[in-house]
Amino acid sequence: MEALYTAEAVSTGHGRTGHVTAGSQIDLDVAPPKELGGSGQGTNPEQLFAAGYAACFHGALHAVARGHKVALEDSSVGGRVQIGSNGQGGYQLAVLLEVVLPGIDAALAQQLADEAHQVCPYSNATRGNIEVTVTVSED
Repeated sequence: MEALYTAEAVSTGHGRTGHVTAGSQIDLDVAPPKELGGSGQGTNPEQLFAAGYAACFHGALHAVARGHKVALEDSSVGGRVQIGSNGQGGYQLAVLLEVVLPGIDAALAQQLADEAHQVCPYSNATRGNIEVTVTVSED
């Protein structure tokens, strides 16, 4: 692969309890959520992954829509990342993406979401590795 862009981030401290930076744009404390025995007084890797996946998928959705000459107004993509046991002493993730396309015919909205799922870099990175569910709604 020829890299078009490289993002860099640094985690310090103790991983899930520490600090993350990425250039001057991200400078955050990291803490496990209360559900995992933490203080919840910071962001966590699952929140960062959910935000990144939602934004990336939304960009892919707009690119696909432009290719179909469809204008997306007031669209959104919500991302939820779940973490749970993999049954073997480790953990696994699952992703739920909710695509909201007000005013777009349901069949076309589903087609755009399906195509975005094929071109989104996060979708391509996770395909076959974790469960990703994409739902489409008008609101």
